[in-house]
Amino acid sequence: MPRIRGASIEEHHEMVWADLAEALRRLLGERDYDSINMGHIAARAGLARNTLYNYAADKGALVLALTERLSRPAVGHVAAIAARRADPAAERLREIVEVVLTAFTDRVLQLMFRTGAGPAKGPDGPFHAIVAAVEDVVRDGIAGGEFRDVGDVPLTVELLSGVMRAGAERIGRDPATVTDTVRAVRETVLASLAA
Repeated sequence: MPRIRGASIEEHHEMVWADLAEALRRLLGERDYDSINMGHIAARAGLARNTLYNYAADKGALVLALTERLSRPAVGHVAAIAARRADPAAERLREIVEVVLTAFTDRVLQLMFRTGAGPAKGPDGPFHAIVAAVEDVVRDGIAGGEFRDVGDVPLTVELLSGVMRAGAERIGRDPATVTDTVRAVRETVLASLAA
């Protein structure tokens, strides 16, 4: 039986998930995603391959679980920003763009786009929570006269998420562009909503 690291089984599992994320980050720095297999990830994380299958059935499931875990801080931060209703909607949207795009400097989170990550957009996925928060901010901006009435808020936010995705993919290709990309995405998003 393998040794349990940490003070509890929950702490042990959190440590293993952190090791898996770091292993995948390092592997992505060395090779193409398609050439990485579960054996590579297990070896780099210091796990037996059969132990890795206790965490995920395959590489796609592992990536989905890791991206969901790694996106939690950004999702929480976005929710907190959206909840600051006394602040101008445009200011909150600017902050949300930066939080989300900065999160995509993590190579593992960038895999959401590579693998399709359909469930990441579902009702339990991190994208859903972010989209709902942005929709609330847009509605606040419309109600307060900061933004024009766009009519279909969910459609508008879905279209704007394409701008965010393009920015995240650019950052994935070249992390040094994060500052310029955040600025360009902010300008595009806010210009499309301007009253």
